Amino acid sequence: MSNSTDLSDYCTLKICPITEAYVYYVPSLAGNAFYLALFAVLLGAQLILAVRYRTWGYLAGLFGGLVLEIIGYIGRIQLHSNPFRFNPYLEYLICLTIGPAFLSASIYICLGRIVKVYGESISRLRPKTYTIVFVACDLISLILQAAGGAITSVADADQYDLAQDGINIMIAGLASQVASLALFMALCLDYAWRVYKSPDNLNSETCMRGLRHSVRWKAFLAGLVLATVTIFVRSVFRVAELKGGFHSSLANNEVLFMTLEGAMIAIAVISLTVLHPGFCFHGLWNQTKWSFRQSRDSEMRLIEVNAGHEAKAQRADSAKSPSGPNSTTRRPPPPGPGSTTWRP
Repeated sequence: MSNSTDLSDYCTLKICPITEAYVYYVPSLAGNAFYLALFAVLLGAQLILAVRYRTWGYLAGLFGGLVLEIIGYIGRIQLHSNPFRFNPYLEYLICLTIGPAFLSASIYICLGRIVKVYGESISRLRPKTYTIVFVACDLISLILQAAGGAITSVADADQYDLAQDGINIMIAGLASQVASLALFMALCLDYAWRVYKSPDNLNSETCMRGLRHSVRWKAFLAGLVLATVTIFVRSVFRVAELKGGFHSSLANNEVLFMTLEGAMIAIAVISLTVLHPGFCFHGLWNQTKWSFRQSRDSEMRLIEVNAGHEAKAQRADSAKSPSGPNSTTRRPPPPGPGSTTWRP
């Protein structure tokens, strides 16, 4: 699959059979152009919304994911004219494989803020822990998928073992993404159950109570669920697709690809854009964020408060104790010079 074996040097659809191409079909021009245009529009919308609501962290993952989706579909459009070209195939393969990992990162950072809205006291983990753990898992998945794609891309046609190693690494990356998404959904369900069972322990701030009861907020949660499920379905499909290799029937079924890859990601990004947190949080997005400095300051304040309580308790105990530092013990006066001490 190395560029040195690019079939387009001597193959065209008029000369070589389609089974000699990198994909065993001619990619649909209309279908791929539709996804290209859709993701370009959604990218523009995300940029506008980020500027409007200053949701830079949320934008970061979506920006990276949408740019990769756009590049990937440009590659597929180029394959329409000549499916024997290597570089467009590589663009499509790598970009559309790793792009959703960036989209998942934007979903992950929302959970910590949701915990802030409902209350940290009923959560198993701190808001920052959710973000750090799942973004780290996402990064591992991304590295594995990118490394696998790179190895596969440099393997020549006669280096089957090397190409298969690359495929296996990509599968491992996709499988880790599936696992992290599954764990994420499990923790979301666990927290939702805790919210349901502990209505009296929720965040009592007036603004947060109002946000939780708003229609926009409930729509945002529904959109987040939809985006998570569609990316999960897509990732499971890609694991199954690559498991059979690039020349399997599943990997060369364009209808399935356009449905379980393109449509799933399109639905996810539309949900994450139309139900944008900047709009659905009623302007409270930045009030629910956390930072390492804020977390450290909060912990230091908690330590200081606890130390103050302990000091007060110690002073109170000392004041009550007869042997305390401020207590006095009354002793009988010493006997006078003419006194006698009676002894039995």
